[in-house]
Amino acid sequence: MRVAAADMPSLPEDPTALRALLLSVIAERDSLAAERDALAVRNEQLHHLLLKLKRRQFGAKSERLPEDQLLFAFEEIEATLAGNTAEAGKASPALRANQAKRRREGRGRLPAHLPRVEQVLVPEVTACPCCQRPLVEIGVDAAERLDVIPVQFRVLVTKRPKLACRACPGVVLQTPAPARLIEGGVPTEATVAHMLVSRYADHLPFYRQSQILARQGIEIGREVLADWTGTAASEVMPVVRRMREILLGSARLFVDETTMPVLDPGRGKTKKGFAWAIARDDRPWGGADPPAVVFHYAPGRGAEHAKDLLSGYRGILQCDGYGAYKALAASNAGITLAFCWSHVRREFIELAKGKTAPIASETLQRIATLYAVEAEIRGKAPEVRRAVRQERSRPFIEDLFAWLTAQLARLPSGSPTAQAIRYALNHREGLVRFLDDGRIELDNNTVERAIRPVCLSRKNALFASGDDGGARWSAVASLVETCKLNGVDPQRYFTDLLTRLVNGWPNSRIDDLMPWCWKTDKAG
Repeated sequence: MRVAAADMPSLPEDPTALRALLLSVIAERDSLAAERDALAVRNEQLHHLLLKLKRRQFGAKSERLPEDQLLFAFEEIEATLAGNTAEAGKASPALRANQAKRRREGRGRLPAHLPRVEQVLVPEVTACPCCQRPLVEIGVDAAERLDVIPVQFRVLVTKRPKLACRACPGVVLQTPAPARLIEGGVPTEATVAHMLVSRYADHLPFYRQSQILARQGIEIGREVLADWTGTAASEVMPVVRRMREILLGSARLFVDETTMPVLDPGRGKTKKGFAWAIARDDRPWGGADPPAVVFHYAPGRGAEHAKDLLSGYRGILQCDGYGAYKALAASNAGITLAFCWSHVRREFIELAKGKTAPIASETLQRIATLYAVEAEIRGKAPEVRRAVRQERSRPFIEDLFAWLTAQLARLPSGSPTAQAIRYALNHREGLVRFLDDGRIELDNNTVERAIRPVCLSRKNALFASGDDGGARWSAVASLVETCKLNGVDPQRYFTDLLTRLVNGWPNSRIDDLMPWCWKTDKAG
């Protein structure tokens, strides 16, 4: 491209003025270079901090910081790094080009199912600047960027014309009104599904959802949203009950419980309720049954609630050492307990933090070796897992328990380290059970991951509205978390589920409404 002389910057002819201009340019260059170097130093420091945090997450000290705090730290540091790089790029075209190149190489392709909106940018002049003949297209550069339209609410107008016969009096035909989940209300099933997912998957309390609606001029109070949610939760209860029955027919289950503050209407205060959970995930040993989790609210943590949750179950129960599970197994000969090595490890992690408990540190190193073996056989068939464990893990565990017994004899009986060792020794029978059955996992982390949303809801929504609120949370959360485990979009699932239920889905086909069946049906 030719550059016209008029476009060239004019320079002063006076040598003094030219010298002053040159000095100014050099000073500006040096200032930009110094700023760039300072940002580089700052970035290096942040990268170092980021590596330390990653070691906290993935290394031997993985449980020293809660996961949400680690993720928050990662996000903040990475955002700062990006800001620093952007500032440095303003002063360095080469740095900016390198950054753009790295982004192009690492961004991957956007999902094919997203709609594409094409923008064709054609030069204003389409004639040759030399001969003025029309230019022809010889190629095209296409670039994809992810765009977003904020959540858009719309009004669905349903019209039902009345048809009458001019010749026959009294003959009027009209299509019946479609069934509605919220009779006399304004929301479609998709709208109610959106509220459910926002509340129980994204942990947005109703007052925040009401504020979001208000920004679009839609005035719907939190009490109305609560009414919609209560109606929907009641509708899906039979599906959750059936999913619990399906899980209780599994050969192996995980179980855990956590606190759930609920409102005590009689006192106007909160009381401590409990969210119990049973989960199934056979993917680590190649099982065919789909993963699922069912929550159950109970006002207490006693053995009677564990018995109520697992009534009629016969199989392997993976759990921690809580006495309620031991009492359940003692009263039910069909239940075999397999205890959690992660809980054993936690007993020693706190002790090892101060670097003054060498026995605790040595124990953690030995248990890490055990987990390394498990990482190698994850996804293998049960018989393969059992064979490897017999060959490699059994001698190691026998040596570990012998070593712990010897250490216990040297320690004061009331010391924290002695208590941690006794916990491991007292649960030995259930801890070694995984050696003889390839279906058993090393720990109870499967259900602990599934129960984590309770903690997020505790932070954002504070409490459920009494025991009925706890039961409602358990029902909806069971479906939400099972959708996640099976790679199903909970918004689409709840929309379809509610629509089918209000239109009289037969109870004889209720198994077809499970999230994993819905995924298979939609995929086909």
